[in-house]
Amino acid sequence: MKVCIYGAGAIGGWIGVRLAKAGHDVSVVARGATLDAIGENGLQLIEAGETHTVQVSASDHPSDIGVQDLVVIAVKAPAMASVADGIAPLVGPGTRILTAMNGVPWWFCAGLGGTFATHRLASVDPDGAITAALPASQVIGCVVHASCLLAAPGVVQHHQGNRLIVGNASAQPASSGAGPGSGSGASDDAATDVQALLAEAGFAAERSDFIQRDVWYKLWGNMTMNPISAITGATTDRILNDDLVRAFVTSVMLEAKEIGARMGIPIDQQPSDRHATTLKLGAMETSMLQDVKARRAVELDALVGAVRELGAMSGVPTPFTDALMGLARLQARTLGLYPA
Repeated sequence: MKVCIYGAGAIGGWIGVRLAKAGHDVSVVARGATLDAIGENGLQLIEAGETHTVQVSASDHPSDIGVQDLVVIAVKAPAMASVADGIAPLVGPGTRILTAMNGVPWWFCAGLGGTFATHRLASVDPDGAITAALPASQVIGCVVHASCLLAAPGVVQHHQGNRLIVGNASAQPASSGAGPGSGSGASDDAATDVQALLAEAGFAAERSDFIQRDVWYKLWGNMTMNPISAITGATTDRILNDDLVRAFVTSVMLEAKEIGARMGIPIDQQPSDRHATTLKLGAMETSMLQDVKARRAVELDALVGAVRELGAMSGVPTPFTDALMGLARLQARTLGLYPA
């Protein structure tokens, strides 16, 4: 299969090396030091004490690569406008687009059914350019449960986790009356084929009948830990061991829990259950804190802004989420990491 990785960062590089080692024709859209490193040394993955190197085609011009069977988008949400602007040469009518990203994606509402299904999330796709370039009908969502980092340009270090959950972005849940997998977009067979492709490459890949549920559940923890760590510089254990901050986190999560319930995505757990799970991971430094330290743009809109927008649609007041967004946004703007 012809596979292009758009965004050869930690997760994109990890997936790319695995797929290349499984025998697929892998190419990469990359820029700057990453493009130079891949050209000179190949794409490298350090995993379980071994270094795996694969030679892949790489370019900063998608037109050099051409139409693909599968495009894996593995970038931070702030980069999506640029991706949408340049991805057209990679995408044909039969191309599947796998999105391995954090937060609420542009296609999230497509599979919810009802009045949500036709809503474009202005928080993550303000002018509709992403939806126009990457329609949900061709998208397969992917929720990543793994930890990787870039040891150097073109060199990925895998730390832990191997789980990828994939599902048709526009499949509607049974509660919508249409039944799982019955959305108007990418067929069940396409999502199942991608799940099999990933499993053959060594991932613990699972097929979801309602990928929005998996996105929302992961977001339920990320939407608080990320911005609070970015504001305070604290690791997740310190955040949750402060009783006042933990109470604030709980309040934000309860708002998101109610929004999810009204969208048809109930969460059976309580915030305290998720806190206990997070504490078991120890002193974790979130990706948003790493971005702030490196002075990279932060994913506030996908992690928090979209929740506020969905809350307004659902009729759920979000005073705690609003406060979190305001504080994190102010800090990011002060540092030049979020648009004024």
